[in-house]
Amino acid sequence: MTRTAKDKGYRSEIAGAIHEMISDAHDAGVVSRTTLRSFDEACLAPAPTLAGDEIRAIREREHVSQPVFAAYLNVSRNLVSDWERGVKRPGGPALRLLSIIQRKGLQAVA
Repeated sequence: MTRTAKDKGYRSEIAGAIHEMISDAHDAGVVSRTTLRSFDEACLAPAPTLAGDEIRAIREREHVSQPVFAAYLNVSRNLVSDWERGVKRPGGPALRLLSIIQRKGLQAVA
């Protein structure tokens, strides 16, 4: 099965091709980490925001408790509870992991 740019989290096919080229140049030592981060911001699609009920639906779809879900995300159970109740909103790496779990399931981060 061929993966598309959207599956990999790029804004478009072109952005995906450019990002992979710059990533390879970084691996070869031609492009700095700072430049690679600039391309990350430009090429990678932003993680979608998730409401509390969406986070709860993801967790329940995966048939895990809040403590188990929190362990997969490397956060506290209380934080997962706060997200689900809408007291707090996930951001950064947690939001990216949640979007991966939403698309591919919990086994993608296990």
